[in-house]
Amino acid sequence: MPSPKRSSPKLPLPRLLEAGSQALCLESLLADLPLHEFQVESHHTGMELAQIFEQHPSLPGVVLLEHGCFLGMISRQRLLEFLIRPRGTALFLPSALSVLYSYARTEHLMLTASTPILTAAQMALRRPPEQQSEPVVVQVDPQTYRLLDIHDLNIAYWQIRGVETQVRYERTQTQMIQTEKMASLGRLVDGVAHEILDPVGFIWGNLTHLSTYTTQIMQLLAAYEQHFPEVPPEITDLQDEIELDYLRNDLPQTIGSIRAGADRLKNLVTSLQNFCHIDDVYPKPANIHDCLDSILLLLKSRLSGIQIVRNYGHLPPVSCFAGQLNQVFMNILTNAINALLNQAVQQEVASELRKRQSSIVGPEEQLKPQITITTQVRSAPADSPDPIASRWVTIQIADNGPGIPAAKYQQILDSFSVENRADKETSLAVSYQIITAKHGGRFYLRSQPETIMASSVAPACSINHGTEFEIWLPLV
Repeated sequence: MPSPKRSSPKLPLPRLLEAGSQALCLESLLADLPLHEFQVESHHTGMELAQIFEQHPSLPGVVLLEHGCFLGMISRQRLLEFLIRPRGTALFLPSALSVLYSYARTEHLMLTASTPILTAAQMALRRPPEQQSEPVVVQVDPQTYRLLDIHDLNIAYWQIRGVETQVRYERTQTQMIQTEKMASLGRLVDGVAHEILDPVGFIWGNLTHLSTYTTQIMQLLAAYEQHFPEVPPEITDLQDEIELDYLRNDLPQTIGSIRAGADRLKNLVTSLQNFCHIDDVYPKPANIHDCLDSILLLLKSRLSGIQIVRNYGHLPPVSCFAGQLNQVFMNILTNAINALLNQAVQQEVASELRKRQSSIVGPEEQLKPQITITTQVRSAPADSPDPIASRWVTIQIADNGPGIPAAKYQQILDSFSVENRADKETSLAVSYQIITAKHGGRFYLRSQPETIMASSVAPACSINHGTEFEIWLPLV
């Protein structure tokens, strides 16, 4: 008696793994989208697959396995295309899926579940026209493959694009409001500075006359003493009471102190006006040294204990937007001051700990906080194969602080890139954009223990410690 024919096991039922409740964002992955789980062995027939497709209209395709290993994918559309061919139903429905796959085999897009949705959508759009509607194979692990309907991917892509557009719009609005606030604040500060300069001008203008009058009075007193050596007792008592000898010596010094104070106040207000300067549409020539000195004067209250070394070269006027360039200098110098102040605090704490742990503490050699500013005229940088100018002005601002940690270094480089600048708009990123985009210059960053650069190719420079910013501005 012949043995009964063994029937193949039934196909597993497909499952739709719903996406999480978390809203889509720019960093969302394919794992966050609804995925179809339907893997079958290739020995099953086309009839079985057609029945599954009929029972599940939203199923985009099937993942074929050969002895548990990934073989390929057949989409619902490809199956229908072959069934409507002449004698297609008689040929493919009773046959194994491996036979159908040998005819319907096409290149499929396979991505991992950790692929960003934006990247996956762009790759799907680059497929040939005949594959535009094919589902995407998503590999969850080496043995698990799922299918993503191309319509779900497109919907998620446009949702994320809508969110990105809204975020950019809100950020642009915020930047416009902030820019207007800064412009209003600049105009307000400029008006206050102008009002301060008026009385300072009165003081400064009258000091010359006051000094002249004082000298003439002193000459008159000397003439009286010479022609009238005998002074009445009442005048002698008055001279002793007002300390005439001390007054003669101190009055010129007092006038000199008033002059120095008025001069300092005038320079401070002028620096404040320069910093709040609203740039014109076109760049204008400016004195770089005056810009640097004005920023250092504004930061003088924070420079206590920090030595400033100026290695200024002979620079011609540089065509630039002075207000924006002052903002760059302010950002860099503030960054250097913060690093030096943090280092001073850490050294003080470490010193206290050593004093507590040991009763005998030897003399400790500590570097004095220092910021060095070097300016010079140089030839075109090495990373400019077609430079816009043959001569460039370089401004190097270096400190002897602790340097930039590796993690923060990567964050700074990310903020310099065009893709991440809007998301990570730091003061250094804004400075980088002002120098490179607004002025056509170069912006380099170096730090120890590793040499850090904002470009893959940069002029050679060796520093022993700390951080160095280098700005290149073309002389056009």
